[in-house]
Amino acid sequence: QVQLVESGGGLVQAGGSLRLSCAASGRTFNISPMGWFRQAPGKEREFVAAINWNGGNSVYADSVKGRFTISRDNAKNTVYLEMNSLKPEDTAVYYCATAPAGRGIRTVEKEYDYWGQGTQVTVSS
Repeated sequence: QVQLVESGGGLVQAGGSLRLSCAASGRTFNISPMGWFRQAPGKEREFVAAINWNGGNSVYADSVKGRFTISRDNAKNTVYLEMNSLKPEDTAVYYCATAPAGRGIRTVEKEYDYWGQGTQVTVSS
């Protein structure tokens, strides 16, 4: 059974930083694309960042480009999202997701088949 467990969310002031972690189990993690999505109150879930199977390629939403960094440690079955220069509009529940094994990057929600429970990030102004 595939499980994804996010951690690292919390309350931070605008301009601050947080590092989210997502620990995966039940799948051959080191051949699976991974991604982060977020959902703000009253809004649809949206793509944030994605990384390919070996960490050699990543893609970001325009709204977070230059501020967020996705990375992975395949030895620890963990993917990270480093978030800097946080803004109030980054407030959301952040979800990590895993896609079936493959060499590409997945940016579309329906391409992911397992999701974590989410972690709340709140940025105060």
